[in-house]
Amino acid sequence: MFDRILAALDKALTWFEEWTLFICVVVGMVSLFINVVLRYGFNYTMAWSEELIRESIIYTTFVGCATAIKNRSQIVIDVVVQLVPRLRTPFTWVCHCAVLFFSAFLMRMGTVMAIQQASTDQTTVILEIPLEILYAILPLMGALMFIRTVQAMRGLYLEGRAGRAAA
Repeated sequence: MFDRILAALDKALTWFEEWTLFICVVVGMVSLFINVVLRYGFNYTMAWSEELIRESIIYTTFVGCATAIKNRSQIVIDVVVQLVPRLRTPFTWVCHCAVLFFSAFLMRMGTVMAIQQASTDQTTVILEIPLEILYAILPLMGALMFIRTVQAMRGLYLEGRAGRAAA
């Protein structure tokens, strides 16, 4: 039952991450393309395009963090692991715990920052997007990173258990 819930959660999160990344990248590319054509073809610049691209880059960066955890493609420094291969598993567990701590911190502080932005009613300069919408990505991605890290830890645990059973 637990495996079925995790599989459904993984499928839903994968769908959300992939479509969010796709839409943000396409919107940013189309906006940038139109702005470049207008700038160099007609000597006219759309200011809102640059702001939209900046916001889409922010969103893709944060969504990409959760996707990187899922694909196990985070940036790592593995000099010690290469020198002493037996430390791979303990260091992996320590890294996962650090990501859990960071994602919990991101959820907490992101929520505080989004609430602060909501109380000030600030908006972006050109598109006038409420800043609480932009800051809401922080707790959302913290939660997604937390879930993805728990899934990765469970996979690591099952791999270790299967390795001990085979030995």
